[in-house]
Amino acid sequence: MNFNPVTAVASRKPVDHVRITVYEYDSGYFHEETTDTVADCFRFAETDTKKWINVDGVRREEVEALCRHFNIHFLLMEDIMSEGQRAKMDEIGENLFCLLPMCYFKMESSAVDIEQVSLVLGKNVVISFQDDPNRDVFNPIRERLRTAGTKLRVSGSDYLLYALLDVIVDNYFIVMDHLGDRIELMEDIIPRQPNNRTLARVNYLRRELMEFKRGITPVRDLMSGLMKSENVLLEENTGKYFKDVSDHIIQAVDLAESYRDIVINLQELYHAQMNQKLNEVMKVLTVVTTLLAPLTVITGIYGMNFDHMPELKNPNGYFITIGVMLLIFLGMIIFFRKRGWF
Repeated sequence: MNFNPVTAVASRKPVDHVRITVYEYDSGYFHEETTDTVADCFRFAETDTKKWINVDGVRREEVEALCRHFNIHFLLMEDIMSEGQRAKMDEIGENLFCLLPMCYFKMESSAVDIEQVSLVLGKNVVISFQDDPNRDVFNPIRERLRTAGTKLRVSGSDYLLYALLDVIVDNYFIVMDHLGDRIELMEDIIPRQPNNRTLARVNYLRRELMEFKRGITPVRDLMSGLMKSENVLLEENTGKYFKDVSDHIIQAVDLAESYRDIVINLQELYHAQMNQKLNEVMKVLTVVTTLLAPLTVITGIYGMNFDHMPELKNPNGYFITIGVMLLIFLGMIIFFRKRGWF
């Protein structure tokens, strides 16, 4: 098989270490092996037992060797090596290929981190490729494989593919739970602290939610493709499980859309709070200006430099003027209060 690349590959950060874990199993047998050398996996291609080969750290040398030995088409290899792709499903040669995002929520920064995962289904084998060797969401799958008698152990490799897709999609809801908590927090903060910092936090939350929604939305088409596929690698009774994952991803996308609308409403709430705050300031300034306007007129009249002003000769003129000004001031306050203006 020719493995010469014919498409441009997006630049990928160099990986210092690649860890390969092989889970070989059937209903009565289980073997787990971790290695740093891709050649150690080649012997598993000849066995009839079911295998899950999980590659942590995507590096061209190891990917090319695995694809060559397990007869994976070079176009799929290029997809595995690329970055930033939309979720998709392909059937090329003897394999069925799924690419989708695996999402995490960073508590310290309230950010959604998206990692690209590639899954290749072959005869009696699933090969998964992921970037970060220190984290994934597959631990429940590993525990079920180690436990004798589980459905995962007695079912085919297509059921393992379903289980991997299911746990990835289920983790989307965990991410959205954290996003929902942040949304509720902002709903409490905005009425109390409608300032630029709060607006920046709302905009940041909206951006993270949009990136998350953009990443998971194409997974609907991936699951639709699996349900419509007539690939011989997929057993007929596995279709109902893919349908279940499809229902979950549709629900996740709808929930992400609802969260997006809520965040937009938060922005509108922020602007409403700012407008209300501005109106309160303008109201105070208007009342103060109105109260001082008559007093300003009086002081302006008696501040004129005319010789013949009768009140200037009155020894009590100053006190009378101040009294009149106070009466006007108090009268206006009483009038405003009766009208409910403040």
